[in-house]
Amino acid sequence: MEEIEKANGKVLEIMNTGRAELVDFAPAGRVIEGMHENTVLHAGPPISYENMIEPMRAAIQGALVFEGKASTLEEADRLLRKNEFELVPCHEMHAVGPMAGVTTYNMYVAVVKNSAYGNSAFCNLHEGRGKVLRFGATGKDVIDRLRWMNEVLGPTLSELVRHHPVDLKSIVAEGVQMGDELHQRFRASSLLFLSRIADELLELEHGAEVFKFINEREQFFLNLSMPAMKALADAADGVKYSSIVTRMTRNGVDFGIQVSGLKGMWFTGPAEIPAGLYFPGFSTSDAARDFGDSAIMETMGLGGLSSAASPAVTRFVGGSVTDAFRITDEAYKICAGKSSTFLIPYLNFSGSPLGIDIVLVNETGILPTINTGIAHKRAGIGQIGGGISHPPLECFQEALRAFAREYGI
Repeated sequence: MEEIEKANGKVLEIMNTGRAELVDFAPAGRVIEGMHENTVLHAGPPISYENMIEPMRAAIQGALVFEGKASTLEEADRLLRKNEFELVPCHEMHAVGPMAGVTTYNMYVAVVKNSAYGNSAFCNLHEGRGKVLRFGATGKDVIDRLRWMNEVLGPTLSELVRHHPVDLKSIVAEGVQMGDELHQRFRASSLLFLSRIADELLELEHGAEVFKFINEREQFFLNLSMPAMKALADAADGVKYSSIVTRMTRNGVDFGIQVSGLKGMWFTGPAEIPAGLYFPGFSTSDAARDFGDSAIMETMGLGGLSSAASPAVTRFVGGSVTDAFRITDEAYKICAGKSSTFLIPYLNFSGSPLGIDIVLVNETGILPTINTGIAHKRAGIGQIGGGISHPPLECFQEALRAFAREYGI
């Protein structure tokens, strides 16, 4: 236990002292090592195309149409069933993606550098809400938007941040103190990001067009905060004897976690259907099981774990202010420490819970709460609500058994 405590202290130090600087936007195939033209990244732990939920399969089909690899969704489906493409979890290539998380060779991604530890992380760009690729929508408007994002949004932002890098970690910290929990609510942090880049952005050829696009999308910062947290968590991966979780993600079938001291090993269990509030006309019977890499926010103590920072979000998903404080209080009981950067005003500026510990989860039976969007289980409909989900306890039980075997405990 002394070795475990020492290792967990090291992981917390790495997570707390890391940096997350937005340094570029570029086509994924140009910056993600090991990616080739037939690589398709997806959210969650490994899964075959045939076993994917319908929205994720549709998102991949749409991405292949976007890439020009197929002329129709049906053709894309045939190619995928013939194993013409390599399907890889985003996390296994130092990337993340919300919901379906689908990222292909020519899609622009945000490039975030952790200069304190020399690693980088990547994420595709934010489309907006509703009928978007990440929720399994594939209409002409979706593909046209993706092409505009590649032709205008990505190159414009690249031109800007290569000359003016943006400290994302500081925006996250300020956003938490302004009422964002950084998974459902991004109202403050998206505006903070926009204000940081506005002067230089508006001087560029397409600056006004890009400014309008970002300003109309409250959650634009989601796809920047995710690689920021990924960069911080990845630096802490592979610390011998550490029982702290460095990845949590889901693919609509399985929920998967990884642990620092068990580098590269997946521990999975069934993903939940989220509980929450549904848009008019929809209910739980319409919902897909939870999917997406955005639980990287909870992995770093934000999102559901920082519910006390944003009681408004808890109300949105059907809870109360009391629930918000209870969820964060429970999170402290399963975390090895606190953030030194992300401070919650309503808790007298206590640091957010940090370092989900598989030992503590198994001891207490408390599961981390994850804030999430809810997608329709059928392709083409998109988002139908917002709510919360939890990982299955068996992920943590399986991880603890493997941990005990690995270290002879």
